[in-house]
Amino acid sequence: MKHRINIRALASKLFTHFVLIIATLVIGLPFVWMLSTSIKGPTEVAMFPPVWWPKVVRFDNFVTAWNTAPFGRFYVNSIVTAAAGVILGVVTAAFAAYAFARIRYKHRNFFFLVMLAAMMIPGQVALIPNYVILAKLNWINTYQGIVVPHVANVFGAFLLRQYFLTIPDDLYDAAQIDGLGHTRTLFHVALPLSRPVLGTLLLYLFIQKWNAYLWPLIVTNKQNMRTLPVGLAMIRSAEYSIGPEHLMAASIFVLMPVLIAYFLAQKQLIEGIAAGAVKG
Repeated sequence: MKHRINIRALASKLFTHFVLIIATLVIGLPFVWMLSTSIKGPTEVAMFPPVWWPKVVRFDNFVTAWNTAPFGRFYVNSIVTAAAGVILGVVTAAFAAYAFARIRYKHRNFFFLVMLAAMMIPGQVALIPNYVILAKLNWINTYQGIVVPHVANVFGAFLLRQYFLTIPDDLYDAAQIDGLGHTRTLFHVALPLSRPVLGTLLLYLFIQKWNAYLWPLIVTNKQNMRTLPVGLAMIRSAEYSIGPEHLMAASIFVLMPVLIAYFLAQKQLIEGIAAGAVKG
């Protein structure tokens, strides 16, 4: 009987690893193909059957792609908008989360449900109203026009609120006895104890802001205000004449910061999301 159980456990483990290997191949092969294409010559790109690794590595494809469009400016725009969006997003999410977790007022749960309901509204619905408002404010082709309309983050507020609820009430009571108001309690008690979830939120917001495409495309019409995802679409369009190998090299410029950030913090990302879902 024990032998049969061990066989079943081994078979289950082998099946699990088989599924994970297949999933890894399905997810990873497109990236491997992108990387190999970025260092191929034009002849090898057009070959059939395809060549997975070139005979001669062409690193000059990256130089050509970089010089095709002002990627330096695109990087600056993406860094500024992503950094500002992350900082403002965390601040607004923290205040909202603390208000829903620790401040008692009438109909608090109702307003919390209303906030969660906002997650079900597609962002495209607000594109035209937001654009009209920004046009009246003369914020088209500005950093604030890219950042401000998407500062509020419902998911971030929900994630932090769930974690704030797991912090013992005694710590909040001690802060109140020491004379701390709600703002100082938030910054001196709640947020320092929420570092795992806070790190997860920072990574989530960074990936979201860095990869944003639709809104930066709509709210900017000058090349010097484009972000990296929009710039990548520009060099893919008829404005420039480049080969697939150069386009793949340009795609790596956009992907590398996100991949580095994710691989450095993937464990914290998973643990933080799990920690934020402990208490409802």
